[in-house]
Amino acid sequence: MTSDEQALLAARPDLVAIARWVATGARVLDLGCGDGTLLRYLWETRRAPGYGVEIDDASVVACVTNDVNVLQMDLESGLSVFQDGSFDCVILSETLQTIHHTEQLMREMLRVGREVVVSFPNFGYWGARMQVLFGRMPVSEELPYAWYETPNVHHCTLADFEDLCAKLGAEIRERLVLHRARSVRFLPNLLGSLAVYRCTVG
Repeated sequence: MTSDEQALLAARPDLVAIARWVATGARVLDLGCGDGTLLRYLWETRRAPGYGVEIDDASVVACVTNDVNVLQMDLESGLSVFQDGSFDCVILSETLQTIHHTEQLMREMLRVGREVVVSFPNFGYWGARMQVLFGRMPVSEELPYAWYETPNVHHCTLADFEDLCAKLGAEIRERLVLHRARSVRFLPNLLGSLAVYRCTVG
């Protein structure tokens, strides 16, 4: 792993996996891009030109500081500003669970991108299940908010997301399930706390 990848891993373990799936020179759209860390990394290491979409004022300013192209808009309003097939890769990293109209956004992502990469915290992870079993909403590294202040509106498991992909006619090309930045292959829906998927229109 390069020093650049190590820095990205320190920021977010899913971002390294996502970056490895982005081809050199690919046109990228990063939805809920935060401060633009991933887009800047993709440009510096892959020469992959990209745009970020972000609604938070401070994050938009951070993107500008990072020399990242960013549009300030609400994902809930859809992606009508983008034409069909405008991007090689559309990324939604650890933002899926904050979206109210999830199915609508996934359809839009599949419309504007040849590939879609999505990462999200796995609500099926055993630690989350145990907290629910004992009468508490889960709080963890991947789900760090208390119930009364969380931005998360839709929790899902690996099985739930795969059902949505089937409904949308999206083909899952690759899946990586992680816990503490390590790949989980055995019982991933139980032992993995973070999932990353690469999908295309079937």
